Amino acid sequence: MIIERAAPVVALPAGTGYTASLRNHLFREHRHIMNILLPIASYLIGAIPFGLLIGRLAGIDVRASGSGNIGATNVTRLAGKKFGVLTLLLDILKGFLPSCIASALLPQGSGREFLLLLCGICAVVGHMFPVYLGFKGGKGVATGVGVLLFLSPVAVAITVAVFVATVALTGFVSAGSLLGAGLSPLWLWLLGESTGAIAAGVIIALLIWIKHHENIGRLVRGEEKTWKSP
Repeated sequence: MIIERAAPVVALPAGTGYTASLRNHLFREHRHIMNILLPIASYLIGAIPFGLLIGRLAGIDVRASGSGNIGATNVTRLAGKKFGVLTLLLDILKGFLPSCIASALLPQGSGREFLLLLCGICAVVGHMFPVYLGFKGGKGVATGVGVLLFLSPVAVAITVAVFVATVALTGFVSAGSLLGAGLSPLWLWLLGESTGAIAAGVIIALLIWIKHHENIGRLVRGEEKTWKSP
C-alpha cells in the first residue's frame, strides 16, 4: 500500500519585515527598470493639466483668457475661488504624490534619496513642460510646494507665510511666488535637511524663477497685474 504524505505547509512570514524583504528583492531584480520608470511616471503625473481640465469644467479655456497660464492664479481670476482652490490642491498633490509613491516602492540603500528627489523634480518639470500640451505649461509654484511638502512640512509652512505676507504687502502673486521659492532652500538648510534636499530646493527654485522671467520683466517695468486685476 502506498502512503501519500501531505505536502508540508510553509508559513509565510507576516508583517512589515516580510513586505520590506519582498520589496527589496523585487527592486534588486528590476532596479534599472525602476530607475527609469519612476522618474518618467513622475513627469507624466506632473504633466496632467488640472488647471486646463478644471477650466473646461467651468466652461472656460484658461489658455485663451487672462494670463493664458494653466495655474491656479489664472483659474481663480477666470472661474472663481472654488475652481482656483481645487486647481491649487491638485497641482500641489501632483508634486507630493510622485515622491511618496517612490518612497513606498524603493528600499533603503544607496541612491534612494537621489531617486526620490529626482521624482519630485520631474513632477515639477512635467507641470512646466507638459507633453500633453506641447510642452507649454504652468510655472510650477504649486507643484513645487508639493515637493517641498514631502521634504519638509515645516519649510512649507514658512514658505506659505512668506508668500502670503508678500502678496498682502505688494498685491502681486508673482512677487510672493518668486520670494517664497527663492527662500525655500534657505529654510531647508536652517532646518537641517540633507544636502540633496537643499540641492533639489535650489533646482526647483531656479526653474520657477526661469518660468517667471516675463513676470520679472513686468515687475521691473511696473506693468505687472495685481491678484485682483481681471
